[in-house]
Amino acid sequence: MDVKEIREYLPHRYPFLLVDRVLELVPGESIVALKNVTVNEPYFNGHFPEHPVMPGVLIIEAMAQAAGILGFKTMNKTPQDGSIYYFVGSDKLRFKRPVVPGDQLKLEATILSEKRGIWKFAVKATVDGDIVSSATILCADRKV
Repeated sequence: MDVKEIREYLPHRYPFLLVDRVLELVPGESIVALKNVTVNEPYFNGHFPEHPVMPGVLIIEAMAQAAGILGFKTMNKTPQDGSIYYFVGSDKLRFKRPVVPGDQLKLEATILSEKRGIWKFAVKATVDGDIVSSATILCADRKV
């Protein structure tokens, strides 16, 4: 999926759309996506100007957005159908190394379970094969 198709499955827009490309997607199973981190990202102006580091909460958000695409594709829905995917929680969240301009985040999510619109995903983000962050996250599918 390119960014045009990604925008069909995520309600986010610049500067908060954090998935640039989907490399692999198996509905009901898993997704592999990319986020290209550039020095032009607006948060680098203040985090931190002399030592730019991608905020951890945005790494979590990027993983959640990849999981959201997987969930929408699995349900065969889009936000235009009146559905929204909320990030509602995380467990076992870990950060292993900072993400800096020039890095390419590889975002991976696997569906663990779904009950009454609450989805559980195993997610991880890597750079050059090294784990940056991993977690189990929960997302809720709700009507808007």
